[in-house]
Amino acid sequence: MSVVQWRNEFLKWSTINPDQIAIFTAENKERFRGDAGIIVTTYSMVTNSRTRSHDSQKMMDFLMGREWGLLLLDEVHVVPANIFRKVIHSIATHAKLGLTATLLREDDKIQDLNFLIGPKLYEANWMELSEQGHIARVQCAEVWCPMTTEFYQEYLNETPRKRALFYIMNPRKFQACQFLIDYHEKRGDKVIVFSDNVFALAAYARKLNKPYIYGGTPQQERLKILQNFQRNELINTVFLSKIGDTSLDLPEATCLIQVSSHYGSRRQEAQRLGRILRAKRRNDEGFNAFFYSLVSKDTAEMYYSSKRQAFLVDQGYAFKVITHLQGIENLPGLAYATPAERRELLQSVLLENSQNADVNSIEKESDGGFFDRTRGDYKRSGPLVKRNNAKLSGLSGGDTMAYMEQNASANKRMKVPPGQQNKFMRKLKSDAAVAKVDERESNRVQGDNRRKNLTERGWGARM
Repeated sequence: MSVVQWRNEFLKWSTINPDQIAIFTAENKERFRGDAGIIVTTYSMVTNSRTRSHDSQKMMDFLMGREWGLLLLDEVHVVPANIFRKVIHSIATHAKLGLTATLLREDDKIQDLNFLIGPKLYEANWMELSEQGHIARVQCAEVWCPMTTEFYQEYLNETPRKRALFYIMNPRKFQACQFLIDYHEKRGDKVIVFSDNVFALAAYARKLNKPYIYGGTPQQERLKILQNFQRNELINTVFLSKIGDTSLDLPEATCLIQVSSHYGSRRQEAQRLGRILRAKRRNDEGFNAFFYSLVSKDTAEMYYSSKRQAFLVDQGYAFKVITHLQGIENLPGLAYATPAERRELLQSVLLENSQNADVNSIEKESDGGFFDRTRGDYKRSGPLVKRNNAKLSGLSGGDTMAYMEQNASANKRMKVPPGQQNKFMRKLKSDAAVAKVDERESNRVQGDNRRKNLTERGWGARM
């Protein structure tokens, strides 16, 4: 999706021939024509360590077999990650240029950019850009959503690891989301709703009958949804997972609602705000874009929310706290308004929690995972790590715990018999088997000798 947008921007702002811009993705692996040109690709395509297809390997050989004039790194804050910094060493280039709207990481690796790319050349203040009209004027608000009795009781009884889905699927938060979508659609806004949790993303979108995009959405379907969102007056709201955090250009969007997020990530908060910062065509007085973060009251989500806002506050933004949405009770067709509906929703959340050890189910595009529409949860494909409950002695061969091994070529999981790959264990088993045979043979010989002695003494005839 971002690759196509970059190609379109090059064609829009330059005089380059379209044949000289190549795209290197899972679907497109063609070179540009001539000796000079541009290749647009993703970090994942270059750093992929799995076995490549023939066409993909040819493209990688083409990339690594020459020296390039310029390496342009969008969202450069991801480059310090151990997997993505391989891009710097894999491709020979005369110059490197990094771009990002959020020079932030939650670890200390952001300093590595000084030697991986080079020093920072330019940084703009967001509020100054807003005052000059280069970006939108945004009203930021944090909406507090009280937990219903049923959901809060289950939230308190659950382990901290499984609590997240209860405050994400809070019926009051769902109603707030529905109310804000209805309000902003009526005033002519284009609305983006973000949810890191894929189960919640699908549940919200289906209940409100809105299109949604996640890691498993096919490329053509993604483009179709986004084109309709931009040009179709009937499609005014789209739900996005974390794949929409970066490299997504939707200048028509004027309202963003955040349902769930990645804990206390300041960078993600700023990136999502950036989805609606494009300068607007509307010349409304005051604010012309709106950013809402829905937070379940009296939960861990409130702590994460305050931590996430730190970067935006440093940039000069202020968050307005909304404790009640005026008129929400009168909204026609308000979802989960009855106790029966809320209990039904709670049952689906409990079922999802029981099926997934980690209820956050935060999707990752780089692991080849996909979202199962039939079950409403996220699955992985390809090599994976499986956790098994076992004692420490099991890891040292003290019991019958077996290792799980992945056959990448056949994509099948094979169970390896205990001790098969341990020479010491094989020797122990072999020695034990020999000792058992020797013991049986010794017992047999002793029995034969005893019977022979009895026969010689005359006991054999009497018996």
